[in-house]
Amino acid sequence: MAVDDASAEFHDFFERHYAELARLAHLLTGEADAADDLAADALVALWHRWDRVRRAGSPVAYARGVVANMARGRIRSAVRERRRVTLFWDRRAEHADGPDVAAVVDVREALRRLPFRKRTCVVLRHAFDLSEKDTALALGISVGTVKSQTSKGLAELERMLGGRAADVLVGRRN
Repeated sequence: MAVDDASAEFHDFFERHYAELARLAHLLTGEADAADDLAADALVALWHRWDRVRRAGSPVAYARGVVANMARGRIRSAVRERRRVTLFWDRRAEHADGPDVAAVVDVREALRRLPFRKRTCVVLRHAFDLSEKDTALALGISVGTVKSQTSKGLAELERMLGGRAADVLVGRRN
């Protein structure tokens, strides 16, 4: 394929999938500001390997996997940074006596508390409505792992949010 053809093909891919990849990055990291940067970084990485990516069975699944891996790296980096900061600063947080019952349930915060693989499976399956097979392809894991991680992730969300809130997340109707 000529360079101009590859460039046009990549530009079309970018236009069709950038917003989706940024949304995925936001849901995985919980950081709206970083989502665009992660999506852009992932697309730059894809451009450098575009010949290999476009020959993949599903370039968009490949792209989702790149975003998920970059998001995982960002989260790990943030955790390491927080650990370093706590070594040097005494954090004296004010503690509430109990949960604020009147507060609105924050699904994003509950998602952030899930382990990364469970969070990624839940987000891809329910926020992006991907099949188990497409989720497995995007993450490079088996369909069985997607099933178990999604099930366990939803169960943890049920415990954190209560049944009704988790129903809203996955779009169940009463």
